[in-house]
Amino acid sequence: MSHPIEQLVDIMATLRDPERGCPWDKKQTFDTIVPHTIEETYEVVDAIHKRDWANLQEELGDLLFQVIFYSQLAKEQQWFDFADVVNTVNEKLTRRHPHVFTDTSFADEAEIKANWEAEKAKEKAARGEVFSSVLDGVPAALPALARATKIQKKVAQYGFDWPTLGPVVDKVHEEIDEVLAEAQQITPNAERVESEVGDLLFATVNLARHLNCNPEVALGKANQKFSTRFHGVEQRAQAQGKALSEYSLAELDGFWQQVKAAEKRQ
Repeated sequence: MSHPIEQLVDIMATLRDPERGCPWDKKQTFDTIVPHTIEETYEVVDAIHKRDWANLQEELGDLLFQVIFYSQLAKEQQWFDFADVVNTVNEKLTRRHPHVFTDTSFADEAEIKANWEAEKAKEKAARGEVFSSVLDGVPAALPALARATKIQKKVAQYGFDWPTLGPVVDKVHEEIDEVLAEAQQITPNAERVESEVGDLLFATVNLARHLNCNPEVALGKANQKFSTRFHGVEQRAQAQGKALSEYSLAELDGFWQQVKAAEKRQ
């Protein structure tokens, strides 16, 4: 019996087979699969946040299938196959961890990280890439919060960062004032308001980073908390036999406070 990974590779090849494959799978390209990869990634994250380990097993399989799919597309173009993908990551991980897989030793995590970055720079040079910025390796397609965090971490490695929390907090307050200054104009300029709001969000991400808090995760949990509480508001509104739109803001806020009070009693 073949290894499960080999079975999955064979299944993918069959799905793409010109004669007996699946019509949907046969028409896919690298570009058309990208949205599905993003969706599967978020479903993995969602399962972890919910601590739904049975579902996580399934979602990880779906995410792995995305890698298999891209590898099959590349194999058809005679660029590489799944075995090449695995061999590449195996070699890269062992080479980037000489303190684990060889007799090399480092004094601390800072030296380990410096070696990691040095290895990445060598890889770029080997590929003929001209390194012009420390930010070149930050993917433009990352979600905005995650990209802001990665940008800030990158520049902080080179000393472009406040050493204490105070100036970070001051910057957030400064950006709030600038947002309000634009928003309270007689005729607000939409582009300038957007720019200032962007600066405020970037400063808030920096605050989260200084507090060792992942802003993407924090906002995701805040979204879930709000959604759960609002469902409670909806349930209380429905119990009184009226549509949500028939209540005043004060009445809805009253339901909201009831939901929050109920949470504290749990």
